[in-house]
Amino acid sequence: MPASKPTPPAWKPPAGPPALLSGGNPQIPKGDGDAPVQAYIAAMPGWKSGVGRRIDELIVRNAPGVRKAVRWNSPWYGVEGQGWFVSYHVFARYIKVTFLQGASLEPPPPGAGKDKDARWIDIYEGELDEEQLAVWVRQAAAIPGWPGF
Repeated sequence: MPASKPTPPAWKPPAGPPALLSGGNPQIPKGDGDAPVQAYIAAMPGWKSGVGRRIDELIVRNAPGVRKAVRWNSPWYGVEGQGWFVSYHVFARYIKVTFLQGASLEPPPPGAGKDKDARWIDIYEGELDEEQLAVWVRQAAAIPGWPGF
């Protein structure tokens, strides 16, 4: 009989307000589930918190059964058995939403870098295109992403 995975300790929120790292990205302890993601969103500075909440809600609506976690000071979203498919990160003037297999999306998000598969969109204040983001989320959640849970 295979050994079962040990249950990870319950996530604990930081004592006091989280530190903001370079560019205003909240420093949130690693954790699984909705609580660390909501702590990250609440700590996003200025207009970014409201947009973070809308992004989170949009992902939940368009990827039923999505799993959430905070890794590397960013929220991550995935599908059991398929891995992580999207993450976002705060920068000084925008929020970067990265699709881990974004090159496979139609149309692919405009941002590209060293990773041939990843693509992203930078969202500036007042520029969230929820319709396009929902299309990408539905596509990304349906294809294998990065392993990790």
